[in-house]
Formats: sequence, structure tokens, C-alpha cells
Amino acid sequence: MIRRLDNPTIAKIAAGEVVMRPASVVTELVENSLDAGATRIDVTVDGDGTERIRVADDGAGMSEDDAALAVERHTTSKLDGPDGVEAVDTLGFRGEALPSMAAVATLDVTTNDGGPRGTRVVVEDGEKRVDPAGRAVGTTVEVRDLFHNRPARRKSLAAARTEFGRISDVVTRYALANPYIRFSLTHDGRETFKTTGTGYTDAVLGAYGRDVAGQSTEFDHRTTVEFDGREHPIEVEGLLVYPSITRAQHTHVHTAVNDRALRDEVIRKATVRGYGNLLSNGRFPVAVVAVSLPPELVDANVHPAKERVALRNESAVADAVEMAVSDALTTADLRRSAAVAMDLDSSLASVSKDSDFDDVSVIGQFRELYLLCEADDDLLVVDQHAAHERVNYERLRAALDSEAVESVDVDPAQTLSLSPPEAAAVESHRETLSRLGFDLDPFGGSAFRLTAVPAPLGRVLDADALRDTLDTLRAGAKPEELRDELLKDLACHPSLKAGDTLSGEDATALLRRLGECDQPYACPHGRPTVLSIDESALVRGFEREHRNLA
Repeated sequence: MIRRLDNPTIAKIAAGEVVMRPASVVTELVENSLDAGATRIDVTVDGDGTERIRVADDGAGMSEDDAALAVERHTTSKLDGPDGVEAVDTLGFRGEALPSMAAVATLDVTTNDGGPRGTRVVVEDGEKRVDPAGRAVGTTVEVRDLFHNRPARRKSLAAARTEFGRISDVVTRYALANPYIRFSLTHDGRETFKTTGTGYTDAVLGAYGRDVAGQSTEFDHRTTVEFDGREHPIEVEGLLVYPSITRAQHTHVHTAVNDRALRDEVIRKATVRGYGNLLSNGRFPVAVVAVSLPPELVDANVHPAKERVALRNESAVADAVEMAVSDALTTADLRRSAAVAMDLDSSLASVSKDSDFDDVSVIGQFRELYLLCEADDDLLVVDQHAAHERVNYERLRAALDSEAVESVDVDPAQTLSLSPPEAAAVESHRETLSRLGFDLDPFGGSAFRLTAVPAPLGRVLDADALRDTLDTLRAGAKPEELRDELLKDLACHPSLKAGDTLSGEDATALLRRLGECDQPYACPHGRPTVLSIDESALVRGFEREHRNLA
């Protein structure tokens, strides 16, 4: 039932009354659909979203009286009074979404709560019209000509493709946070994204494709957290993609609290900690982590755009998330292929320089990650991934002396399933990607065919190099800043990873190539490649005389 709020409650929820951009309209409407118990949510967008946004669901719907009242300010079905704000368990509880949209656009609501006929409410230029309408149970909201009466706000919007990219990100995050609800996103008449509503794996399949979803594990962890001297239940569930697939940005760690999709730093950092040393430095996992807490432990009214919440006893919540992730990965099958990626040798010339490590002997490998080497009186420990990354980076850099990044054809072309935000980034930055050496053609929905790649590699081992470039572009990097970052990313992908076993011959070759580098003692990201332990440290540790001083 829709009711008017009293003044004390209005004062508590005054944040969030302004619609800032098309993506915030989608957020509010999707959250209202979720609160209505929808099992299917279809989002349709024309252009950048200012032309038309349509969100249709099969939720509870509204009666004629409620529909007419819902478009007025300070009305809601989700609060009884000011005390309810502190323990709200809904998403769009503020009750400001529809009237805020009506203030800056034409608002068209068609709804039915199960009666013999539905109701249509149209608000245009402050005038409200209520008519009967035919509709099955559920609600359809159309927002047209957004910001037509706010030219300054409309002018401040980014390019159309960028604004649609933000909408894609919203729909994707909510689909991943609510995997048992069917979502679809259609842009200018073309369906770009959909999920089946059958669980986390299928939601990730819709967002990231089969290669990512096929290397993942679902998890469900239940425990308690302490607050105000009492134990409260907490559930942490979701999906973790194996560490063999990583990204350059943390935005692929999708977090949710009580079904609200948001970018929560506490949960994200705890998730990364849960992966532990399975991740290379500077790399982030693909994961969906949803936390369910009693409403009294969550303050959802701390951010005007509802992009974050305040967790009471957030350290206990973080510990629960870290443990849930760590436990899930401990029982997952994370075995890697033993094949060693040394493919740059086939396409790049060796650096013509004497090696600094010609007199160093490899004596073993520790934990399939570190090479143990003998160098006169020192024991060298070499990080095989960092070393291989430095070798690959310098060879790539040497191959790109000119400003232009040449391409080679991918034959046959590789079909990539990108997430909706990644697909939007391709459209927004097609010219920049072409200058960097990537050529892509649309292939239906959010799929693209990769027809050309940067020439230094000759071929792409996987799609991560392109995905990382898209992440960097989405993060706001300028094209002139991307060249070196691209080289670092391209060098990282074919490099050895933790768990790759090296033969003695391959280990010796890697060490020799590292010694040929201009800067052999750090990877392109600044991490050390070699640590040295001199024999005197061992002598002191074992309380014996130095053999050369005996």
C-alpha cells in the first residue's frame, strides 16, 4: 500500500531525491521491480537513455489508487515512520524515485496488481492523468525525454555510448547480485544482455561468457557476527572465478548487500584477501560476493546515489567474507596446465646483449613459483612470473620503436563474449582500440569477433589483453597513456604463473633471458624479480665458519 510520509521521516530520507543521469533512473526502477518481487525484469534503452528508458517487470503491481499516489512526492509503500529507516529491508525505500523522474521527464506508468484491468498514470509537465489500461500483473515504467527541462544537466552528460555503458554496468551488477531473476537489456532495438534466472553460474555466463563461467565455483557460507552484545546471522554466497582468469581492475569483483548491488570496498578487499597468494600482484579476480545481514546491521541511507552502505561491525563482516572465499577456493580444483607460455620467442627477436646471469646455475624450483639459483657465494631466489614478465615486456617494447602499433590478422577470427559494460566500451573507444592494434566487429548482443591484434604477439593467447585494455579505458585513461600499459598487460598474459613447472633447461633459458634485459631486477610493474641471500647469512644462522674463511 502506498502512503504519504510524515515530516520526520522525510527529513531522514532527503538524500537521493535528484536524478543525476540515465543510469540512476535505471537503478531506481530496477530496485523498485526487485522490491515488488519480480522474477523477470526487462530494460529497454533508446540512445543514451534521455530519449527513452523502459523497465518492465512481472512483480506485484499497484492498484489504481496506489499508482496515482506513487507519482507524488514523499510517498512510499516501504516505510511506516522514521523508526523504520534504521532497519529498512527494501531497496528503493526512499519513495522519491517516480516523482523525481516526473520532475525532469515525461513519466508513464502502467501497472496491475491482479485486478480485472490495469492502470496507466502519465505525468507530463506537472500534469497527471490516470486512465484504465490493459496489462498483466506487474509494472511497466517509461521515462521519456529525460532532462528536457534541465538543459544544463542534459548538456553535462557524457557521450551517448558512455552513458549507455553506465546503464549496462548497472543492469549487469544487479543481474549478478540477483541470479535467480531473469534480466534482459535491449539497446536501440538490439538485445545486448540477458540472464536465465537459474543461478550464479548462469548469470556469470550471461555477463562474461562460457570461458569465464566454466572456470568458477559457487559457494555458500553461513556464520554469525557480534553487534551490541548479540550474535547475528550472516550469509556470504556467490561465485568465484578461478585465479587462472584475472583482470587489471577491481571492478570485476561484484559485491552486494541484502540484494543491493553496490561497490563496497570492505567486501571487495576481503574477497581479494580470500584469494591470498593465488593472485599475481596487481591482478584482481572475477567474483560475485553477496552478503545477507539483518537490516539493523546495515545503514543503507548513507549515500545519495545508494552506491554504498554502512556496515555495523564491518571488521567482523570482512572476516566472514575472507573466510568464505578462502574456504571455497581451498576445496576447488585449481590445477593449472603444465604448458609453459614462451610464445614470444616465435615472434620477437632476442635482446642482443650479454646476460648478467651467465655464471648463475639453477639448482631447483620452490613451490612451482620460485627458482633457486647458485651465484658464487650467494643464493638467488627468482620470481619466475616477474622474471618472465620483464623479459616479455622489454622484447615487446623493442619491437614497438615506432609510435604506431601494427596489427596482424587473427585467422580465423576469434569470437569474444564481452560483458555489457565491456561491449559498450568497445563502441565508445573503437578508434582508440584500432590505434592500439585491436580490430573488432559486432557479432550479435555483446559478442564481438576479434579480427586483428597488436603485431608484437602475432596472436592472442586469450582475451585478457583486450579486456584489460577496455578496463583501463573505462577507468578514464587517456589514449596516449595506454601504450605502455598495453605493453605491460601484453607482457603479463603469456608469462609464467604460479603452478607452472619448469624443466631445468627452461629455467636456465629464462634466467639467461632475464640477464639480457636493461632492467632485470624488477618486473614492469615495479616488483622485484630477484632476491639475494649471501652465504654469510647462512653461516650466521647455522653458527658455523664461513667455508671460504676456514
